[in-house]
Amino acid sequence: MKKFRNNLVIFLAVTVGTLIGTFKGEEAKQKWVFKIRSKYDNKRLMAEKRSIARKGGVLLDDIELASYHNN
Repeated sequence: MKKFRNNLVIFLAVTVGTLIGTFKGEEAKQKWVFKIRSKYDNKRLMAEKRSIARKGGVLLDDIELASYHNN
């Protein structure tokens, strides 16, 4: 279910970005898609960190996450 939702969010961002691109240009499209994807990824990461903290796990910083975990 999570994978489907992730794919749906990306698909919708690219679809709406294409509409923005036709009216405002390709650069505006890229900026908008990047902003939406970044916002979504940040929310997902924060939810994951809260979940780990609730379970009593150790919170890792970004470097440790990148080194030892596949997200």
